[in-house]
Amino acid sequence: MFDPDSGGDPAQGHSECPRRSSISFSATASQVTWARQFLESFLVDSPLADDAVLCLSEVATNSVLHSNSRCEGGRFTVNVERYDESHVRVEIEDQGGPWIQRTKPEGQQSLGLRIVGQLAREWGVKDASDSTRTVWFEVGPVRSPARAAA
Repeated sequence: MFDPDSGGDPAQGHSECPRRSSISFSATASQVTWARQFLESFLVDSPLADDAVLCLSEVATNSVLHSNSRCEGGRFTVNVERYDESHVRVEIEDQGGPWIQRTKPEGQQSLGLRIVGQLAREWGVKDASDSTRTVWFEVGPVRSPARAAA
């Protein structure tokens, strides 16, 4: 089990000052399990933990399978910010590159990002290039259009 205070920059505080932590992993399927355990430990008492961990699992798996991180020595990094009991932001940074889509058996669909889209209040991709890609998501209450514009 990971100690979230051991490798990040945890700042205790209110919604204006989130607790943060970050950790890098080798880009292998077994390390996705460790990434989930890291996030579970960081969000141990949060009602948002289950949704955040499932979203992380989907995005980290995509990094391992579809990005340049899949190459020998590849890595992915998990950054998490916990603002309060109703807002968590997670970023998964990989080594970018072209998106390699695996062929699926007939009738099977890619569900990972659809799951993220259903569970996260917002998600997106930033810094996509040949050397880096960051997929982020936030879990918590859905923002009203007026709050989101603010």
